[in-house]
Amino acid sequence: MKLRIVIDNEKEEEILIYAHKRNSLIESIERLVESTCELVAYDGNGAVKLNENEVYCFISEKGKTYAITEKEKLQVKMRLYQLEERLGKNFIRLNQSCIGNTEKMKRFEAEFSGSLTVTFKNGYKDYISRRQLRAVKERLGI
Repeated sequence: MKLRIVIDNEKEEEILIYAHKRNSLIESIERLVESTCELVAYDGNGAVKLNENEVYCFISEKGKTYAITEKEKLQVKMRLYQLEERLGKNFIRLNQSCIGNTEKMKRFEAEFSGSLTVTFKNGYKDYISRRQLRAVKERLGI
């Protein structure tokens, strides 16, 4: 296996792996890269670096996007569809205005309307729309 690192300030950072098959080394590299992916969020005092593993979910309210963490709600200057493309495999679309971290989900409750309500470990609740229900069940193995 060869390793090549090119430092170029003009290009966007990217990691590209050519392999014959997926193995434990590739999965370790993937987890390492996903865990170091940082976002910039804003609280009342200014910008904050935010690791995606700290985020329970991303929500959209009144035209703004927020990251819900353990204790606070921080504004993110990206749209949900942009976050969805960038985030790791632990995140899944729950409804039109929410992307949830599967690692931070605690409980699912069925509603009479046919949807599910998800409760995150920090107590935040949101619903899984009927449109997204099949994809969420498949991802979580329910």
